[in-house]
Amino acid sequence: MPFWTCEQCGAQFSESAEPPSSCAICEDERQFVNWKGQTWLTREELGKSHRLVWRDDLGGPGIGVEPRFAIGQRALLLREADGCVMWDCVPLATDEAVQYVKSLGGLKAIAVSHPHFYGAVADWSEAFGGAPIYLHGDDRAFVTRPHPAIVPWTGETVKLSDDIVLLRTGGHFAGATVLHWRKAAEGRGALFTGDIAMVGMDRRSVSFMYSYPNNIPLNAAAIRRIADAIAPLAFDAIYGAWWDRNIATGAKPLFDASVRRYLAAIS
Repeated sequence: MPFWTCEQCGAQFSESAEPPSSCAICEDERQFVNWKGQTWLTREELGKSHRLVWRDDLGGPGIGVEPRFAIGQRALLLREADGCVMWDCVPLATDEAVQYVKSLGGLKAIAVSHPHFYGAVADWSEAFGGAPIYLHGDDRAFVTRPHPAIVPWTGETVKLSDDIVLLRTGGHFAGATVLHWRKAAEGRGALFTGDIAMVGMDRRSVSFMYSYPNNIPLNAAAIRRIADAIAPLAFDAIYGAWWDRNIATGAKPLFDASVRRYLAAIS
């Protein structure tokens, strides 16, 4: 039986003879159902119509889908001596892309910021012998393809290595997560935020929204919680959710200034 992928958000579903009746991620108020109605592609159909590409994104390797699919997400590969951590995920895993990741040292773990980026996490895990998939347990209701490799972590932080830690910030989702890599940016540290803190087009600011497509703002308490979780961290760069939507240097004061501006605007 085929595995089905939601054409709107890119989440992969468990195998079934017929496509799912709905997508809980798209029906949630933070996302939206395709204007032409809920549509699905099998894994094989998606592989025939799209391909994976890889390139540098602010000094690190990333993987994306061409032509643009779902929300246009890309995955980043954080290279350490014992393998890569994949941050966020894409809706497809191909043999060529798997070989590319193997050339970088393989995949030791996958971590995802929130359900809009779950993609084909199970396929990527299986390609690397069941690499653990770190999804915060507060968002378990949105898992569209349950899999034994999923680690539904709880609490506020979990370490993936001596230098990489996941932090639950909440805000966008109850289990919304950012990643801090202490050794990135030549030892000055980097923050990987997805769109929990969305890097602006000026690449000098971030924004905080409950739903970007539906223009639902995040409240002040949620913004403060995100800011408080991030305050102890040292970082010079922020990696956002899409190609080139990054802050290359001086990111922490720019982040703090964005928090102040948002809180002033909604107070």
